[in-house]
Order: sequence, then structure tokens, then C-alpha cells
Amino acid sequence: MSKIVGSRISDHGSRIAAAALGGWLATAGAAELRIGLSADVTTMDPHFVAAQPNLTAQHHVFEPLLHVDERGRPVPVLATWRNPDPLTWEFTLRKGVKFHDGAELTTEDVAFSLERPFTIKGSPGGFTMYVRPIVAREIVDRYTIRLKTAAPYGAIPQDLAEVMIVSKRIAQGASSADFDSGKAAVGTGPYKLVRFARGSRIELARHDPYWGGKLPWDKVTLTILPSDPVRTAALLSGELDAIEHVPTADLARLKKNPNLRLAQAVSWRTIFLHVDQSRDRPPGVLSRAGKPLDRNPLKDVRVRRALSKAINRQAIAERVMEGLARPAASVVSPSVFGHDPALKPEPYDPDGAKKLLAEAGYPDGFGLTIATPNNRYINDEQVAQTVAQMLARVGIATKVEAMPLSVYFGRARNKEFGVALLGWGSLAADLALRSLAATANPDKGYGAWNWGGHSNPKLDQLVERSLGTVDPTQREALAREAAALAAAGVAFIPLHYQVVTWAMKNTLSYQARTDEFTFAHHFKPR
Repeated sequence: MSKIVGSRISDHGSRIAAAALGGWLATAGAAELRIGLSADVTTMDPHFVAAQPNLTAQHHVFEPLLHVDERGRPVPVLATWRNPDPLTWEFTLRKGVKFHDGAELTTEDVAFSLERPFTIKGSPGGFTMYVRPIVAREIVDRYTIRLKTAAPYGAIPQDLAEVMIVSKRIAQGASSADFDSGKAAVGTGPYKLVRFARGSRIELARHDPYWGGKLPWDKVTLTILPSDPVRTAALLSGELDAIEHVPTADLARLKKNPNLRLAQAVSWRTIFLHVDQSRDRPPGVLSRAGKPLDRNPLKDVRVRRALSKAINRQAIAERVMEGLARPAASVVSPSVFGHDPALKPEPYDPDGAKKLLAEAGYPDGFGLTIATPNNRYINDEQVAQTVAQMLARVGIATKVEAMPLSVYFGRARNKEFGVALLGWGSLAADLALRSLAATANPDKGYGAWNWGGHSNPKLDQLVERSLGTVDPTQREALAREAAALAAAGVAFIPLHYQVVTWAMKNTLSYQARTDEFTFAHHFKPR
């Protein structure tokens, strides 16, 4: 059984820590922490869309039963867990955990929170995939709940790390607008929501009765600054104390600044291209003259492989990303469960790409448009533009359509793109494939983010077998087999794994996280 690490220290230690912190605050005025975020937060409803910018803000206000540490390993938050049998996961809550309104957290709140994602309508990518394997919720007592699955399912800890717990009394019947206004945004997290101004900032106040102990920052402001130069300038001017996703163009300058310090980690995030393999005439896939084609070339695996061969991943990593990337071969990065080091990035081979295009019946190529956000991932639009240039060299007349993330996800949901850039971070390869490459099946929670419409029954079976295995060694072997099959079928085109960087005043420290999350409560005074 997992164990909760105690968060209480001795009275003597508390007095020493309080005295030291009080002195630091008095001299440095650090009661307020100001952080620059790199992407827009679209809602404070923790069950509306499983997008990391939203989760970053929401994790300050709400908490899941468990989460992951800086290297992606599951750790207890609100509960410990065990497996009485292969079909049962028993969670025991911390006692005395308080919501922001003073009510105690109970298993009634947990059961409600695991059901609420099914009630959300209109989400471009919701949380039902994380809770669908649970077929029954049995409340044993105020602090114990048993979750039942229809078959053995080993990914419950990773899934529930994504699902926030809300107050049943307050959230029952609440809309996403109620969360955005603050009316329903009542969690157990370290901070209370003061104000959510979409596209501008999230203002937070410390929740003093927080079970994890009192934090140094009594006020936190998360400022939305998608523009890289603006975010860096705000840090250098002193308007911000820290920023996430340091732009590559500013990295060398910030490294040399004696008033700043950096924290870096290879991210769990894979940047890749979804290519539409399901429709006969996907948007933006045309002849070189801009006219409709008789058939969709992206349905042919040879064409998809040709596109992959035409991309020089090493050049993107070194030049466009200026070292803040590693060429990708698979759905998950090296630190993630199920990554297979035997899978190697597709070699850059433009002649081989041309040969495959000719074999598939496109010796003169065709035209396509790559859709991309321009304010979500590191150098996202530049990456897409570079890929377009590389494809043009093998005869694919390629355009780029870039837009803000707030517009991008809505259009993607409406299936307006034939080729689209996406970044995905996951705790395991089988979980990533379930969302990105498995045949869409809302009843099973599969394919929620499978924009390309890839479908391979063998892949679906491997993913299902992997997720249904509670033995970690067997599960990882199956996850690797599934990832290799997805690569062989070019379910999508991997580009690179991000290297993520935070910059902050040298009076602060932050443990770089492979999952890229930026948490105010993890910044420490030095």
C-alpha cells in the first residue's frame, strides 16, 4: 500500500522555520509571487477540458486524489491507495482536509467528482477517458471509497492523477461559468481563487488551513503572456518573479544574467503532427494547383512515411529549438513509462521520401496546409514553418495556418484541419496511445484526441491488453509493442521531445518537472 509522507514537523522545527521564513519575507518582501504563464487558461472548471494550461492554474485551487512527482512517479495527495484484488482500488482519504469554505472533504465529494465528467457537454477533449474504466464507486465510510473496474486495469493511478476533486455541495448543478466566476471554484488546494480574468491573469490567495502546511506566498498572480518576448521582458524588468517556457532566443542571455537562475528538464511532451487518415477530402489537402483530389493521399501509409522521411528532426532540434528539443521516435519521451529506446527517429531521407511518393502515385506531390497554435508550445509556429519548407523540398506544396490556442482547439474539435500540430504529455505510452491513436470509441473513452482518425484493430487490442495488466513489467512490454505498431503505421508523425526551462529571480528555486507543470506552491525562497 502506498504511504502518505508526513507533512508535519516538530514544534521546535516549526519555530525555526517560521523565524527564518519571517526574516526572509521581511527583507525580501516575498509574500507575493508573480509568475508568467506561456499559454491562455480557458476555464477554471477542472472537468471541462484536459488541457495543460488549464490544469496548471486549476492545480492551485483543486487537488486530485494523487498526483505525480517531478519525475512522473505517482505520489499520494488527498489519499493513499491499495489493491485488495485485481478489480478493486481502495482509496483512504486524509482526515481533516478542508475545502476553502471550511467543509471537510469526504468520500461523497470523491464519488461526485469521478461522476461529474460524464455530465460535461461541448468539451473539445474532456476527462471521461480517465474515469470511464470505473464501473462502480462504493463508499465504505466517510474516508474510504472502493472503485471497481469491469476487468483488471493497471492505469487507475495515472488516470486519477488527472481528475480534480470538487465539493459536491457546491459543484452540484454548477456550470463552467460558475467556476470561472469563482462561485463554484472551491477546492482543497493551497490557494483560493480571487479572480479569473481570461486572457489576462488568475489571482490567488493563500488557503491558510491547507493540509500541506502554510506556504510562503500569501498572494499569487499567474499572468497570461503567450508572447515570448513580452514574457521575458516582464521578468527582466522585475514585473514578474518567474516565467515558464523560456524562449530559445532568450536562453543564452538569461543564463548569463547574475540576477536570474534557470531550471531545466527533458519534458514528457512529444510534439507531433496529426494527419487525417479517415476522410476522403480532408481540409487543406489539395492538388498543387489548389484543386480537390480524387482521393486522400494521407490514407496511404507510404505517403505518411514519406512526410516523416522529409523532416530533418535533428536540424529542428538544433536550429529552430536551439537545443531545447530531442528528435522523437515514439509517442512518449525517454522518462515516461513505456518508452522504447529501441525505437529510433525516422532518418532524414528526402530521396527516399520522393521515391515513396512516386510509388503511391504522387510523383509530383500535392498540396497541404499545416495548422498550428502560435502561442502554446516552444517555437510552435516556427517549427511548423520549418516542416513546411522541408516538405516543399520533396514536392509537397505546404502552407501554414497559425492561430492562438483559444481559437485552435475549437477549430480542431470541429475537424477543420487535415494536418495539425499537437503536443502531448502523458504518464505512460499506453495512456497516450489510448487518446491519440486508438480508434475513436466514446463508450470506452478511446480516441478522444485522435484528430487524424487513425484506426488499427491490432493497436486497439494491444492498448487494451496493456491497460488491463496490473503487473508493471508485463504492462510496459505491451505498451512498447503498441508504440512500435503505431510508429510502423505512422499513426501520427513524431517531431521532437521538448526540453522545458523555467527562469526566476536568483532568490527563488524550483525543481524542474518533466510534466512541465508550473506550481506556485513549489517555488521556494533561497
